[in-house]
Amino acid sequence: MMKTGAKRPEGDRCIYKFGKRGNLDLRLVLLSVVGVVVMVDGELERVMVRAQRGEITEHLIYEKLSRSVKGGNRDVLKRISEDELKHYEFWKSQTSRDVGPSVLRVLFYLFVVKVFGLTFGVKLMEKGEGDAKAKYREMVGRIVGVERLLEEEGEHERLLVGLIDEERLRYVSSMVLGLNDALVELTGALAGFTFALQETRVVAMVGLITGVAAALSMAASEYLSTKSEESGRSPFRAAGYTGVTYIATVFLLILPFLILTDVYICLTVTVINAIAAVFLFTFYISIAKDLPFRRRFLEMVLVSLGVAALSFALGFLVRTLFGVEA
Repeated sequence: MMKTGAKRPEGDRCIYKFGKRGNLDLRLVLLSVVGVVVMVDGELERVMVRAQRGEITEHLIYEKLSRSVKGGNRDVLKRISEDELKHYEFWKSQTSRDVGPSVLRVLFYLFVVKVFGLTFGVKLMEKGEGDAKAKYREMVGRIVGVERLLEEEGEHERLLVGLIDEERLRYVSSMVLGLNDALVELTGALAGFTFALQETRVVAMVGLITGVAAALSMAASEYLSTKSEESGRSPFRAAGYTGVTYIATVFLLILPFLILTDVYICLTVTVINAIAAVFLFTFYISIAKDLPFRRRFLEMVLVSLGVAALSFALGFLVRTLFGVEA
């Protein structure tokens, strides 16, 4: 029971500490709103403290990001930051303590945004909140106000994130064109060159010439295609994204032939590089554009490897018909 002479604090929620039973820190929580008495154990308190730390961490991330961008994105980020601070204050009213942010998490997401872009970083952070939201749902009915918090986390923030406008996402189709064509065409070409030529430096040279020529061709095609559209995209930028993505993929694929000596090991590493490139790019697109990951990843890998296998067989056929010897 409550100690004699204990003074009740003002507000809807009052907490009286009673010591420990074993390792369990018990608190008597009086909820005057509903007129019930609830015993809150140490586990629930730890969950609330983690939630509080998560909210103040995200408030700090969004606040720092809002200072580094301009235009409409700044307003979007400031609004999200203010919401996260309100959520922190809510959990602070439950735990009656101050909690600091996770510095490592702040630095990690600032780095991700710097490298991969604003939309990707923000949406990756939001997807990482799945476990936290599951904990929130467990507390519905146990803590007054969690329902409203869930609604704001699940609906309002998704709406704000959807408002973020970033140039590179408007040109995703151009990047996909460059990556897909380079992976399918050059992986297949390198597989054919590997069996037909049997010399790493020669394969690298022919692959580089083929890849750069194809990149210029694809960039020109994307320029003409975008110019004929009324999408509001710049034809020069669309061509630039296609060409740069294509050439970057070319260098990634021919790199093993420049640093290794066994032609078949080179081809194996090239295939691994191709799969890694597909994985990273598909993951980026799936997060930034809210698209399914598994189906797109498997589709791109199967197409690339299928063309590579056919090209390898073609190289074997050409080598046999023309009697080329290593």
